Amino acid sequence: MIKVAILTVSDSCAKLQRKDLSGPTVKEVLSRHGFEVCQEEIVPDDRDIVIKALVRFTEEGYDVVFTTGGTGLGPRDVTPEATISVCEKVVPGFGELMRAEGHKRTQNAVLSRGIAGIRGKTLIINLPGSPKAVRECLELLVGILPHAVEMMRGGGH
Repeated sequence: MIKVAILTVSDSCAKLQRKDLSGPTVKEVLSRHGFEVCQEEIVPDDRDIVIKALVRFTEEGYDVVFTTGGTGLGPRDVTPEATISVCEKVVPGFGELMRAEGHKRTQNAVLSRGIAGIRGKTLIINLPGSPKAVRECLELLVGILPHAVEMMRGGGH
């Protein structure tokens, strides 16, 4: 079973000014597809705080960490920068796929800067902050993830 952590990056959700809808959407979709969601956390759009959470999750040994939020063009959107700063390898295909398929639904999908990378034996994937976009992106990725995790564990191509 693939063990997952979910990190919602949102100032308003962290301040309890808005209910987090994206994190629960990640959990619902992944659980339905047989992934084990082990931990969920909400942090503000602060690069250092996001970095600390990502490092902690990877050190706790999760197979995949999904972030949601902080991937846009806003001045406080720093999730991709935090992610790239902790990753040893970049896996560009995940972000490319999400943007390409998302563009078929809305031209604004190209504005998402979400990336993916590997730290240690953990794959980190940035998802958009919208619950609808989260659902659409995850439906693209769930079939790929078991093979990706197997490869990170040393399995063949």
